[in-house]
Amino acid sequence: MRRVVIDKGIPFLEGVFPPDWEVIYLSHEEITRKVVHEADALFVRTRTQVNKGLLHGSNVRFVATATIGYDHIDQEYCHQAGIHWTSCPGCNAQAVCDYVEEAISSIKSDKIDSLPLTIGIVGYGHVGKLVAKMAERKGYRILLSDPPLGIGISLEELAPQCDILTFHTPLTRDGEHPTYHLCNADILRLCKPGALLINAARGGVIDEQALINHLQEQPSTLTAIDCWENEPNLNRTLLQMVNLASFHIAGYSIRGKMRASERCLHAFCKFFSLPILSINKKVVPLHGDSESGWIRRISERLKTQPDDFEQLRKQYKLR
Repeated sequence: MRRVVIDKGIPFLEGVFPPDWEVIYLSHEEITRKVVHEADALFVRTRTQVNKGLLHGSNVRFVATATIGYDHIDQEYCHQAGIHWTSCPGCNAQAVCDYVEEAISSIKSDKIDSLPLTIGIVGYGHVGKLVAKMAERKGYRILLSDPPLGIGISLEELAPQCDILTFHTPLTRDGEHPTYHLCNADILRLCKPGALLINAARGGVIDEQALINHLQEQPSTLTAIDCWENEPNLNRTLLQMVNLASFHIAGYSIRGKMRASERCLHAFCKFFSLPILSINKKVVPLHGDSESGWIRRISERLKTQPDDFEQLRKQYKLR
């Protein structure tokens, strides 16, 4: 009998696998080298580091991450070990766009007065395109920066012009256009006074110490941060300085989770030459708070309970 290990935070998969597959649901903390040793397939989220330390000597030949990002997957090791992996680009793009819109609305009403606003969108992939459509609908002036795609202008040119600067890139450390600490002290110095900075991408895209220094020197800068370096161990100083803080849930929505689970399942079926299976839509997670102002309520909760970052994230009901 073959075996698949699944992060139990991935919904819609209960009861869908063939009878000749043993299915083991575990929390990300429980997905260890010992547990996956006899597994053939692995379904994970961002908290599981998929690397040699986890997979060496195991039977795993297929890994699916139910996330847009894949910086938790050691791509080079997987390639060398003959392990196929897949992610879910764009699966939660609309949810992230909704988060950005709510963040702007929550701060704009009492902090940003100048109209028309200029928004700078860094990264023009699935999320960036939706954010641009939202901004166009609201009448914003739109500037783009995505050097890997050859789109728009440089971040150095873009930053001084923006009332809102929002990041939607993967986290990469190598290559011609690495995004690790893409927003650094030099970029922050170029930002307009009172500009709104949004990070709903990956924590390492913004240099947090540089941001702390900048906020101390330019307290008029506005910030909405969903992704943090060193999660779940937040920088407490930065946490208390930002206008809006959330626990990496910008992309959490029922539709997004459903798309991710479906893509992972279909990729699994294709890899193992199985008939295409359907997700279990009867198991629907509870809806969470989506009323106006929900992002402020989340922010207040995280700022008073920073030690509970991971627990708050686990307990978050999907929008």
